[in-house]
Amino acid sequence: MFDTVKKSFQYKEIRNRILFTLLMMAVIRFGSQLPVPGVNRDYFSNWFAAQQTSDAFSLFDAFTGGSFLNMSVLALNITPYITASIIIQLLTIAIPKLEEMQREGEEGRKLLISLTRYMNIGLSLIESAAMAIGFGRSGLLEEYNAVNVIMVITTLTAGSAFLMWLGERITEKGIGNGISIVLTINIISRIPSDVATLFRQFVLGQNVARATIATAVILAVIAGMVILVILLNGAEVHIPIMYSAKFKNGKSSRQDLPIKVNTAGVMPIIFAASIMEFPVIISTLVGYHGTGWWSEALKYLSSSYWCNPAQLKYSVGLIVYIILLVFFAYFYTSISFNPLEIANNLKKQGATVQGIRPGKPTQSYLENKLKYIIFIGAVGLTIIGILPFIFRGVFNANVSFGGTSLIIVVSVVLETIRQVQSMTQTVGYMKSRNRSLLA
Repeated sequence: MFDTVKKSFQYKEIRNRILFTLLMMAVIRFGSQLPVPGVNRDYFSNWFAAQQTSDAFSLFDAFTGGSFLNMSVLALNITPYITASIIIQLLTIAIPKLEEMQREGEEGRKLLISLTRYMNIGLSLIESAAMAIGFGRSGLLEEYNAVNVIMVITTLTAGSAFLMWLGERITEKGIGNGISIVLTINIISRIPSDVATLFRQFVLGQNVARATIATAVILAVIAGMVILVILLNGAEVHIPIMYSAKFKNGKSSRQDLPIKVNTAGVMPIIFAASIMEFPVIISTLVGYHGTGWWSEALKYLSSSYWCNPAQLKYSVGLIVYIILLVFFAYFYTSISFNPLEIANNLKKQGATVQGIRPGKPTQSYLENKLKYIIFIGAVGLTIIGILPFIFRGVFNANVSFGGTSLIIVVSVVLETIRQVQSMTQTVGYMKSRNRSLLA
């Protein structure tokens, strides 16, 4: 990795892209500290400390890099854009016209991006209004009136739109996928405070032996999870493909069709967590603080109560979460990986899966193969997803840097490194070629 970075700085084109990306990161972190006018910045800090069900907003705060907790102008961050992207992606399956756009190439892609932008603005308006009205009445706004509500809605929506624009500029002029880079820098910015929290809770004030053991365990767990995420992210199953129309030494050429073990990426965790947290968030926004059956039901949905030895009954919610995670692993893969389309494409190219007849048999083979691959990926995702809940429930280790965040950070870092490597090789080849032509 260090050799890749070193080589990339040798070329002006890549060096400028990296420096532009770093500059945009600095702008993002600066914007995360700018306060929204007329807002009590300590409101959410106090609210998080008082709420046991604040885990529903903890992931949101991690994704915003603490902007939500600080109630900065970037409090909504790019979460509305991510939600809009997911909705548009799902709608392409339900609406034939959108599916047509997706297959139209560059023009269709531009139209879908425009739809995502408009939906991002719409969702930002809804979310900022819910925050300004729902929390404004209970102390978020210094003065709860129409002017302050409108000002907060306008500021938060503008902040979300600005970050969307910034992400697109990073994609165009910087390194990596801009939206992913914004999300990753937000998550990484929370790591120092999480590490400090763990240090104060398990190391500070302990004797040398206990402090050493606690430090070793924390480092081992973090390292183990990172390694597991890297393995899961890079794991692939290669299906041998034979091209009968191409010959080498009288034999048909062979290539491999790679299928990622974790085909769905982090989406199953996000979907499962969103469904579990949705009732908690709605109840919080409407100001429900009851003690009846609904309040009891919310405890089953809140990960704050899972894996707690003193309240094991609430861990039923964790079982529901795992079922949802596995379901969405299969669901999301089914909409992003189409065995029928792949089988038809292979047939058109005169290619076959080794030992399998083209057409319907190939489709059936890929579908059966995919079931096992998805299951392995879902098991890996489940382990990564529930480990933070186990440590929080048993040891009260409450940090924002959980399994979801870890998968996103590792995936984006690895993908960005691959892009830098590719760009370095391409630029290096072009410069060598130009030198040869001039000679």
